[in-house]
Formats: sequence, C-alpha cells, structure tokens
Amino acid sequence: MFEFFRFKRLKIVEQIAIVLFFSVLIPMTISAFVINNINQQSVRYQLRESAVLIASMVSDEIDFFATTVNNNLKQLVFSLDYIPTYSQKQVYLSNVAKNFVDCESIKIIPTQEALDKLYKEDRANGKTTLHIKLKDGTFLAATYRLENLKEEIFSSLKDDKRQIYVMTNDGNLIASHNYTEEVFKDSLSLLPEKLQEDTPVIFGDVKNQPLVYFKKVDPQITIIVNTTEKITQTAIINNRYKIILSFLAAFLAIIFVTALYTYYLYINIRQLFKGIIAISKGNYDRQIRLLTTAFTPHEIVFLAFEFNRMASEIRKSYIQLKKNNKELKQLNEFRSNLIDTVSHELRTPLTSIQGYTTRLMRQDITIDETTKQRSLRIIKEQSERLKRLIEDLLTIPDIEGMRLRTVTETVWLPEVLEEAKVLIKNKDNKEIVFNIAEDFPSVLADKDRLIQVFVNLLENAAKYADPDTKIVVDGYTKGDDAVILVKNACNVIPEKKLQQLFEKFVRLDDNTTRTTRGTGLGLFIVKGLIEAMHGKIKLSSTKECGFCVELTLQLDSSKEVVS
Repeated sequence: MFEFFRFKRLKIVEQIAIVLFFSVLIPMTISAFVINNINQQSVRYQLRESAVLIASMVSDEIDFFATTVNNNLKQLVFSLDYIPTYSQKQVYLSNVAKNFVDCESIKIIPTQEALDKLYKEDRANGKTTLHIKLKDGTFLAATYRLENLKEEIFSSLKDDKRQIYVMTNDGNLIASHNYTEEVFKDSLSLLPEKLQEDTPVIFGDVKNQPLVYFKKVDPQITIIVNTTEKITQTAIINNRYKIILSFLAAFLAIIFVTALYTYYLYINIRQLFKGIIAISKGNYDRQIRLLTTAFTPHEIVFLAFEFNRMASEIRKSYIQLKKNNKELKQLNEFRSNLIDTVSHELRTPLTSIQGYTTRLMRQDITIDETTKQRSLRIIKEQSERLKRLIEDLLTIPDIEGMRLRTVTETVWLPEVLEEAKVLIKNKDNKEIVFNIAEDFPSVLADKDRLIQVFVNLLENAAKYADPDTKIVVDGYTKGDDAVILVKNACNVIPEKKLQQLFEKFVRLDDNTTRTTRGTGLGLFIVKGLIEAMHGKIKLSSTKECGFCVELTLQLDSSKEVVS
C-alpha cells in the first residue's frame, strides 16, 4: 500500500519540464486566452464604431450633395425671374445643365402629376431627380445620373471592404458599394419593422458582423452598412491567429533557451557525476572539466572548482599514503632482512667462538700450543667480524636520520689502506695491489670512518672477484679532489643492478643463490660515510675493469699537492 504513494525521484530534465509546464505553458495559455478575448471585444467595438462612422459619412455626403443641388436650383429660380419667355427659360436651363457636374438635365415641370411621372421614369432608368417649386406652381427639376452620384458618395470609401446600400424609403436601391445580391437581401431581412430616424442604429444577430442603418427624413433615404465575414476574419480571426502565433513563438523561444540551458546544465552535472564516480572507484587523478558558457551557473563552477581542489587533496593524501605504505613495507622488509641477516651472519661467528672457547676450556684433553694459538686466532677473527657487523648495524640509523657525525682531519691514504688491509677477511688470499705512492697528498676525512669504508670495499671486492685475480686500488688527483678507484675482475653488472647496490640488504647474489657471506649493507654504509665526509661515490662495471668503485675526497689544501 505504501509503495503506491512512493514518489519517483525525477531527473533534472523532467523537473524542468514540469516547472515549464506549470509556470510557463499554463500561465501563457491562460494569458493568450484572456488577451484574445480582450482583443476580440476591442475589435468588435471598433467594427461597430467604424460601421456607425461610415453610415454617418455616407449620410453627410448625401446631405452635402442635396444641399449643393438645392442651392444651385435656388439660384436658377432667382435667375428665371428675369427671363421673359418660357422658350428662353428652357434654352437657359439647357445651357446651365451642361455646366453642372453630373447633371443630365434641368427642366420646368408644369404639374405635380408630371413631376411624379418624371421621378418614376428616372428611378427606372437609374437616375435621381431633385426639384424645387416655383412661384407660379410649376416645378424646377434637375436629373442626375446615379453612377456619378455613387462616385461622389463613395469616393472616400474606395478601399473599404464593407457593403453599403443607399435606398429610398419605399425600398428602391439607388446606390451601392461592394454590392452582392445575396448579402443585400439578407441585410434587408434583418431590418426591424420600425426604423429610428436621423440616427445610425446597429442591428442584426451576428455580434462580430455589425449591421448599421441610417434612416433620413430629408432626403427620404435609408443607408445600410454591412460588415462582411471577410472583414471580420481580417479584423478578429487574423488577429487571433497573430496572437496565437506570437505566444507560440514566445513559448518556442522559451523552450529553446530553456533546452539550451538544460543541455549545458545537464552536461556539466554529468561531469560532476562522472567525477564523483571516478573518486568513488579510486581514480583520484580525475578532474572535472566544465563546458563553461553564459548558461553555466556560478554555483556549478564553484562546485567543480571545490571538487577539483578536494580531488587534488585526496590525490596528494593518497600518494602520501602509498608512500607511507611503501615505507612501511620497506621497513617491514628491513626488519625481516635485519632478522635474517643477524640470524645468519651472527650465528656462524658466535658458533665458532663458542666452539673454540669450549674446546680451550676442556680439562680432559691436552691441547698443544699450535692448536691453542690457532683457536685463539679464529676466536679473534670471529670477534672482529662480529664487531664490524655490529658497527655496520649501528651506523645505519645515523645514516638514515642524517645524524652521522664525522671528525674532519688530515688523513694519509697509504696508511689507511694498509690498516684496512689488515682488518679485512681475505679467505681466498687474493692479491691486493695499492697503486698509490707514498707521497700521495693527504685528504680531509674522518680516519676511522675512512678505514671502515675501505674495509667494506676491499672485503667486498675480494668476495666477488674472479678466482686468481687481483684487487687493484688506484689513486690520482683532479683539481682540489683526490680520486680513489677500487677495482676487481668480475662479470659485467647491469646498470640497473648497479644503482640498486646502494640500497640496504641488496646483494649481487640473492637469498636463494647466495654463495658468499655478507649483510648487503656494505655499499649502503660506504655511500653514507663518504657523503658525510663531503665526498662522492660512483659505481661502474665494464669488461675492462669488471666492478669499479670511484671515491672522490677533498684534498688537504694546507699540504703540497703532488700530481
């Protein structure tokens, strides 16, 4: 039951469509309906007023025409009083009629019966007659052609589309404008039985097609103005279409602008979604790239900027975390290697010391002096080995923490090399050759530390040198520096492996193929000690020299340098 009332979460496009429907489409539709009705009422009122105005204009034209003709006839009456004979009067009137515009003839009618007959004949022939009574009881009558009369009456209404009819009070049509038989009969059928006089009156039963009649007393005519359906369509329906089209165009423009805005908004929001999804999946390098236009809201730009900043911070934290994890892994490996090294490297000398010490302490056997001296020598060698191992292990934290202290003094290299040669373990008795003259210049270094360096280098060279080969130590000066080379003959070591030899617990032979003893700390300690004495160390391996360690130490400037 509750699921029925659960509303679906709408997308932005769907929400904007609903908002447009309720805030734009419905109000615009209502507004268009109201405006159309107001426009229709206004146009209807204008049609009514214009129909009344046209009826009044036609009436004024007819009045003007009638007044002009009456004035002319009165002037003629005044002139006829001075013409003696009837024949002369007829000739005069015939000449005057030629000068009157639209006048066909001007006659003196002797009786009322003759005048009525003339009126009847003129109406039958499409003419109109106006008369004035003379003093002797006769009538002066002027006949005009209706075609000319139409032009005068409707001259100002040539472009008007309404139908206009001018009739006598007995129903005879004497003039018309835009005449059609059917419409004329329909208009007559709608006329009320009793007509108001001398005022325009609206009649008819079609509200958008007003009909106006104007019944005049003098002259006795009736004017009818009919607003046709075509005029109504032009004035009302066409305007209605224009309003609808205007609102439709406005609505389409709103839809277009809204669609464009929604398009850019939707693209940018999708970019935000993709960025969030990428971050959630661990892609911390993802940056949001907005399609920035005039339609891009400030809030979206701000949100994208803050998101990118947040992603950058997360990426930095992630990199730092990876670095910390790597360091922890290295630390764990260091711990494992340390335990492995200590357990492996300490067990043998301790076992030897313990064995030979136990042997010397036995009371049940007699040990000759040679055996005793040999046992003591082995105990001493293994003790020195333990000492060097412990010194190496104690040196590591100082090197890593950059806390290694050295005492700079003047050191004579031949003496240091000889002391180191005595301390190394040369199991295979490989020959060690020092190509350094007795007068080689002194260097600035820590003597004890430098002895530790050469012990590690010479012991290392002896371990890994090919059988029946020499360990060679060369030296020369270069500017203010002394360069010492420790070389042995061995297989060429790859460059990548050479760079790894400075790391802790790295050996040329791994744990599974180990053929020599060692901690893998020698070169790491040598590098740390040399750099602490402000020197440099470099490794190289070629077919000519096998494995070569190049040390650079500062010369003692207070002594004379021999090149």
